[in-house]
Amino acid sequence: MISRLKTLYELQLIDDQLDELEELRGDLPHAVESLENKINDIKDSVTKKETQKKESLEKRKENEEEIEKLQANQKKFKAQLYQVRNNKEYDALTKEIDHAEDQVKKLDAENDVLADSSKRLTEEIEEVKPQLDELKQELKEKEAELKEIIKANEKEEAKLKTKRKEMVEETKKPDYSAYMRIRKAKKGKAVVTIRRSACSGCHNIVPSQRQLEIRRNNRLFFCEYCGRILVSPEISEKSEN
Repeated sequence: MISRLKTLYELQLIDDQLDELEELRGDLPHAVESLENKINDIKDSVTKKETQKKESLEKRKENEEEIEKLQANQKKFKAQLYQVRNNKEYDALTKEIDHAEDQVKKLDAENDVLADSSKRLTEEIEEVKPQLDELKQELKEKEAELKEIIKANEKEEAKLKTKRKEMVEETKKPDYSAYMRIRKAKKGKAVVTIRRSACSGCHNIVPSQRQLEIRRNNRLFFCEYCGRILVSPEISEKSEN
């Protein structure tokens, strides 16, 4: 049991050191991720606007082709007016000419709206380009800064991670599960010792009888107040030396 307790405490010591290395990075990982998300959002927005602009141009082209057809039909119908033999034929041709005229006006109006939309989309795309360039530059600087910090500590971090892997393999699965659950709930600190008769995690007094039981090192004990795993000072001294 002493070996189990010692392994847990040593695992905590390794994680403490890894946490310290993580803290050296500050909010840089979060800043990098945030900038990447902003850049991707803007790129997605630009892509959508470019797609809308393309669709708008294609629709205008279709409308212009349709207008040409309608105007050609109008010309043909107007020429046929001189060849009609009765009022019925004349009215039918006039109706076709008027319908074509209405369609041309409708398509012209739609093209005006599409032209305004294309112009607006172009302006919006151009507006965000400087912002996108600024964000890309900021991301480049943050990534370089983060890379420098990581590089400065990569050997130590790799060594600690290798050691941690070994410690995890030595840790019993139920112990490790409890350790990780508490570590997640208590901001990284899952295993603590007793200092001045108190839990070094939450600083609440540990009853004398409980302290004696913990010093026997024969099973896992949890702080009655914070729920952290409590180990005796003897275990912590052996692990730290």
